[in-house]
Amino acid sequence: MQKYQHYINGEWSDAADGGTIKTLNPATEEFWAEVPAATEEDVNRAVESAKKALFEGPWSTMTATQRGKLLRKLGDLIVDKAPLLGEIETRDSGKLLKETQGQTGYVSDYYYYFAGLADKIEGTTLPIDKPDMHVFTTREPIGVVAAVVPWNAQMFLTATKLGPALAAGNTVVLKASEEAPTPMFEFAKIVDEAGFPPGVINVITGYGEPCGRALTGHPDVARVAFTGGPETASRVIENTARNFAHVSLELGGKSPIVVFDDADIEGAVNGIIAGNFGASGQSCVAGSRVFIQEGIYDEVLTKLIERAGQIRIGDPLADDTQMGPLATQAQVDRIVAAVGKSQKQGAQLHHGGKQPEGFDKGYFYEPTILGCPDQNVETVQNEMFGPVLSALKFKDEEDGIAMANNTRFGLGAGVFTENLARAHRVSKKIRSGILWVNTYRAISPIAPFGGFGHSGYGREAGIEALLDYTRTKTVWINTSKDPMANPFVMR
Repeated sequence: MQKYQHYINGEWSDAADGGTIKTLNPATEEFWAEVPAATEEDVNRAVESAKKALFEGPWSTMTATQRGKLLRKLGDLIVDKAPLLGEIETRDSGKLLKETQGQTGYVSDYYYYFAGLADKIEGTTLPIDKPDMHVFTTREPIGVVAAVVPWNAQMFLTATKLGPALAAGNTVVLKASEEAPTPMFEFAKIVDEAGFPPGVINVITGYGEPCGRALTGHPDVARVAFTGGPETASRVIENTARNFAHVSLELGGKSPIVVFDDADIEGAVNGIIAGNFGASGQSCVAGSRVFIQEGIYDEVLTKLIERAGQIRIGDPLADDTQMGPLATQAQVDRIVAAVGKSQKQGAQLHHGGKQPEGFDKGYFYEPTILGCPDQNVETVQNEMFGPVLSALKFKDEEDGIAMANNTRFGLGAGVFTENLARAHRVSKKIRSGILWVNTYRAISPIAPFGGFGHSGYGREAGIEALLDYTRTKTVWINTSKDPMANPFVMR
């Protein structure tokens, strides 16, 4: 049994009360690692460490260029450690090894990007409307940041928070998910090796109560960056009513993929497969509402069924596996119930809908395709966070747009068309924070990522994210030789 400890103030420690969480391999259902379960005392210690580093430690006197160099070193070390980090993440979450290692290697680009921006944060001089006044603005670190990340893309989602937070000069308490948290503790070892001063980055994990509640509502936390589900996000917002922390929320999605009859069919099918069955569908931008124009519906659906049947399910550590298990049994149970309910609501099961044969252990579930009569079906309405695709017909452009927008979510969307004018028209009208045309799931540190509605608010990645970890200070300097006028003498 591999054992991990919290990383607080540059030191390793168990939970204050000795509590632990056992984590298992979802492909084998065997416990393999143990992590500490943070108490409120542990949270207080981590936040105090971050606060001290922010105001008193060497981090507080570093130049922006020096911070950038540390971020670049962190990126270099992540490249070196990507094989190990990927293997640990696969063992803990069930994601494919080739995906976790590839994604971890690319994560370094996020740290490089924000390293380069660290000394590009500028203020402005204001042409003020009063004589003898020199007025300018500066951008300062917002304070101690609570970064809360889920298990499904934790190296990536950590980078989108830590990168801009550290580049702007903040300090961070990172809470890993209680599900599959071990990569974050391996990451903490890299932080330590990179040479960040004690307290700048702290890594803990624990349950929502008390750990999540105590962290997001802590009086010394100035900003919360949260990725997770809408229900948990509601509690985060309630917690921040006590400390008035700035909040960004990257939540779930029910993203539409709209395929027009002039689309490249092969490209559209590839995009749908990637958007639904990549990472076993455990992605917040999964394009699980697939709208196909009625003239090509049967052709596209036939190809999707054929491709789904060719997906190789198996050990996520094996090179030839194309889809691994889901992360938890609870998730499998939830999907089984949703698919069953959808069939009762009139959905036709075209492929999958069950756990694959030949697997005695592991949380495996077949890639599933449902043909749905309307959007009132369970799998169309709610995020599945698994390999479940709901296909629907639409008539024309206006109909496709209306169906795509008929959701409480607003994270991602995909459009497949060879008509450039249509691509521009539709991308403007579909309500989503991210929209891909003739591709899907593409990301970059340069491009903002985020949604609205039940998909949250705020943006991660890009310059916009960096500025969101700062606050503006306005400085007034009286340049007159004369003393300040008596305020009670009117002229």
